Amino acid sequence: MKELVEVLVRSLVDQPDQVAVTSKETARSLVLEVRVAPSDMGKVIGRQGRVARAIRTVVKAAAVRDGRRVQVEFVP
Repeated sequence: MKELVEVLVRSLVDQPDQVAVTSKETARSLVLEVRVAPSDMGKVIGRQGRVARAIRTVVKAAAVRDGRRVQVEFVP
């Protein structure tokens, strides 16, 4: 999952070397925190959160195959 989010986000931003995805495992789910350069945050979130919602949807669909629950958070 972490690699999937990293590939998706790197393809959207102007500074792909500053993309960092960290994962936190909890009892029931996996939380992925995405950090990008401040100037790229708008591109990752998109208008009214559409890009962020699309990323979350793709990750959620991939997580269903693994039988896990995954949350994607965009951290400034």
